Amino acid sequence: MNIPTDLEILNKIYRFYHSDFVAFARGDGTRSSKIYVPIDCKKIAAELKVDADIVFGRLYYHLEKQYGYKQSDGSNVHFFALKVGNDPKCVNFPLMTSVLASLRQERRKFWIGTAIAVLALIVSAVSLTVSITQLKSSNKSMQPTAEAAAD
Repeated sequence: MNIPTDLEILNKIYRFYHSDFVAFARGDGTRSSKIYVPIDCKKIAAELKVDADIVFGRLYYHLEKQYGYKQSDGSNVHFFALKVGNDPKCVNFPLMTSVLASLRQERRKFWIGTAIAVLALIVSAVSLTVSITQLKSSNKSMQPTAEAAAD
C-alpha cells in the first residue's frame, strides 16, 4: 500500500472541491462559510486507495498543526476544522490552495535540480568517453611503425 503524500492528498481535494468553493453564494444554504469547504475523507481516500482515517489523520493531526495558526488578535485560522457551523470536516480552501501551490513549486524545483544534475552527469560521461577515445588514438599514432624503425 502506497502512503499518499501531502501533495497528492491536497491535489485530490482541490480537484474534487474547487467547483464547490467557486460556486458558493451567501444565503443559498449549501454551507456555512465560503472559505471553509466540507470534504468527504472517504471519497478522497477511495481515490488514493487508502483508509479514510489516513486522510483524516493527515489533515487533522499533521497539516492542521503545520499550517493552522493563531492571529495577533488571538483568533485561530484553521487549515482543517472538525466543524464550521453545521458543516463537518472542513478545509480552509484558500489556505489549502496556497499550501498546494507551495508544494507544487517545491516539487518543480526538485525536478529541475534533478534534471540539471542528470544532464551534468551525461555531459561528464560523454566528455570522459571522448577524452579516453582521443587518448587511445593519440597513443596509437605515437607507436613506431616498422618503416620508421628501419630509418
